[in-house]
Amino acid sequence: MTDMNVQVMKKIVESKYVYSFLRDPSAIIGTTIMVIFIFAALFAPVLSPMDPYDLEKIDLGNFLIPPAWMDGGSFQFPLGTDDQGRGILSTILYGLRTSLFVGFSVVVISTIIGIVLGMLAGYYGGILDSFVMRMADTVFAFSTTLLAVLLLGVFESRGLWTVVLAICIADWVKYARTIRGSVLEIRDNAYVVAAKASGAKDFRILFRHILPNALPPIFVVLAVDLAVVIMLEATLSFLGVGVPITEPSLGMMIAIGKNYIYAGMWWMILFPGATLILLVVAINLFSDWLRDELNPKLAR
Repeated sequence: MTDMNVQVMKKIVESKYVYSFLRDPSAIIGTTIMVIFIFAALFAPVLSPMDPYDLEKIDLGNFLIPPAWMDGGSFQFPLGTDDQGRGILSTILYGLRTSLFVGFSVVVISTIIGIVLGMLAGYYGGILDSFVMRMADTVFAFSTTLLAVLLLGVFESRGLWTVVLAICIADWVKYARTIRGSVLEIRDNAYVVAAKASGAKDFRILFRHILPNALPPIFVVLAVDLAVVIMLEATLSFLGVGVPITEPSLGMMIAIGKNYIYAGMWWMILFPGATLILLVVAINLFSDWLRDELNPKLAR
């Protein structure tokens, strides 16, 4: 390892964020769970005992097998099977891929849209600011879930990207409002005024001087919003308007499992529900730590 690499690693270890993170058990636990779930989702085809959406491997004779430790269970299906003979464990692993794909896709796209619109509105003000904020107020007047349901009802095609698009249309507002507020505080600072006086272009001022100083609140919103979007995707799938039935989804598993809960097939709803809750709690634990670190008022 070169001297430069050693110095970089030393600075990382001595960083106040790393020091704070290592002293926060909740943040460590949340991050660990998140990493495990992300790893499981990425390598689902390798880790899962079967592909639950390969029709050649599904046997209806494995209908509603209980978990392996119960009478009638099988170690081939550690968490039991559903009403179509698919292993619950395998379906959960594939469902995690859907939840995380939708979650990360929505927050990335919504962040980009919100940052661009919010920065332009806050920096230039005037008619542009009024137009963007009135548009944001209109979207914000509706429940995100209700608006997503309405949009999915309008779209003709159904698929993962349709769900992502519908949620993005309803989700960009919080990013635009947050970045606009930060820009309004920063645009009159001395270094921005000096950049304007030196003849710097607006693009350079926005992305070189304003954006880096306006990003910390966005990171907090992004971390919190990831959990919200994952829950929203599960809710839409539970209601039957989310991803198509050919796609794995934790919300759809819960929707199917509720039809069998009173018949004693509790594993169909317990395991996907617990996975979804654990994922959301882990993200919230990490976002709480991030909020405390990046919020100057809380730091003081």
